[in-house]
Amino acid sequence: MDRKDFLSIWKENRLENRPSPLAGLDPYNGPWTQKQALHLLRRLLFGVKKSDVDKVVSQGMANALKDLLTVDPIPSPPVNVYSTTQVPDPDVAFGASFVNAPINASLPPEYYQARTDVFKAWWIGNMINQKPTIAEKMTLFWHNHFAVEADTIQIAQAMHQYYKLLRDNCLGNFKTLAKLVSINPAMLRYLNGYLNSKAAPDENYARELQELFTVGKGPDSKFTEDDVKAAARILTGFRINPLVMPLTYYFDFTQHDDTDKKFSSFYGGKTIYGRVSILGEYELDDLITLLFENVETARHICRKMYRFFVYYEIDDQIENQIIRPLADYMIQQKFDILKTLYHLFSSQHFYDNASIGCIIKSPLDYAVGMCREFNIEFPKYVNDVTLINQYLAWGGIASLAAYQGLSIGEPPVVAGWQAWYQQPQYHEIWINADSLANRNRVAENINSPNGVQFLTVTLKIDPIEFASQMPNPRSAFDLVKDSVSYLYNHDLSDKSYNYFKSFLITGYPNDSYWTLAWEQYAGNPTDPVLKNAVSTRLSALYKEILSQAEYHLS
Repeated sequence: MDRKDFLSIWKENRLENRPSPLAGLDPYNGPWTQKQALHLLRRLLFGVKKSDVDKVVSQGMANALKDLLTVDPIPSPPVNVYSTTQVPDPDVAFGASFVNAPINASLPPEYYQARTDVFKAWWIGNMINQKPTIAEKMTLFWHNHFAVEADTIQIAQAMHQYYKLLRDNCLGNFKTLAKLVSINPAMLRYLNGYLNSKAAPDENYARELQELFTVGKGPDSKFTEDDVKAAARILTGFRINPLVMPLTYYFDFTQHDDTDKKFSSFYGGKTIYGRVSILGEYELDDLITLLFENVETARHICRKMYRFFVYYEIDDQIENQIIRPLADYMIQQKFDILKTLYHLFSSQHFYDNASIGCIIKSPLDYAVGMCREFNIEFPKYVNDVTLINQYLAWGGIASLAAYQGLSIGEPPVVAGWQAWYQQPQYHEIWINADSLANRNRVAENINSPNGVQFLTVTLKIDPIEFASQMPNPRSAFDLVKDSVSYLYNHDLSDKSYNYFKSFLITGYPNDSYWTLAWEQYAGNPTDPVLKNAVSTRLSALYKEILSQAEYHLS
């Protein structure tokens, strides 16, 4: 299937028949089945384990959301798996973490990149091993919103600090997070804030703070070039202190413009009065308050959340029934992210049938999601060799996602990844001839006996283990229907089910022969002949399921 065929099927099934939304943000009171539970989990996690689905179904929506909308402890930091005996890291022993290593000019140049690569692999590992909470998905949301590029930062320690900042505050207060990001060393480096001075104001961060991070570029967002200049003057004097670790910022008041800053009518014609000496730092608080007093900031972030978690298209109906009421609610809750998301995820609109299975999976939802859905086994840390293999495996999944268009830690521009903002294509950007071929190649290889190989590491699906999770694997039809229901989250025609079933019963006169094959294996699972007979057919089945357009949708 080429990109044109895939997208035509997708549009036929999803776009043209998309009904109007239900009663907006009113609380959802409809049925709570696997369908709704899967939808919620898919949007809040990277991939869904069968055990998590079963738990969420039994919990009910309110209790499930209470558990999902939490931030579990951050995993142990990334470690040195890159240095060798011949070329050791002068500051960090093999197996020890480098996130607090000092800035050292004598560090072998290749280790700057090695540390960044290890950090990215570790981040993917966190997604693969995520607890059933929104923490990792929400961290990606903020990474896409407050975008920085690791290749520009170049210091892995700073990237880890930035990741930690986003993750620790991912469900906190948006206004607080905006200030913390503004003085974070990674952001100061990325958008030249550390170069901004009263003699030579740098408008880079001042522009993006308004255009991308707060009031946005919506139809009613009318900030001016003079507003950018005024904000840039407020932001003068913030610097990076490279002599301590973790890295910190400091305020150099000698480089700060302490004159008054007048803003346009879009901001009510307000003036932020200049402060002298060390008090100049507090002008940033005044600027953040100014930005968050404007209703467009709440509307802009609610549009971003909607496109990331619900659907890419925001027409006048969605704007008026969902975005603006949600923004008003966010303002009432003083920009509390957790309460705002709970309001959205517990709404009738979120569980509207038109919101289920309506977006193309991002490369991370696809690659990490497959690993989690099929419970693919990754190397576990036992010794130095397995530690290296663990990071190789995580890095391999990072590479798969990068080949499909999402390189973690490297948003292509300060606006983030185009699929979450570039109209009219939006998520269709994830699928092209190369990325679709790559996805299908992954599906084929990971279901083969050789699996997908990354140097010394092999990752592959255990089809028997996956099938065993289904309620009735001895029945060919039930196994297909249950597997499809879990992996696609929508029903197919009997013709489609029978097509998939053919991969289990080809060469057999009827379904009972699959039942016999499964029962014989279950009675003697160590018999290699019986195991191979079942495994071969299951691998063919799941390869075919994964290669269909429906698997690319979430």
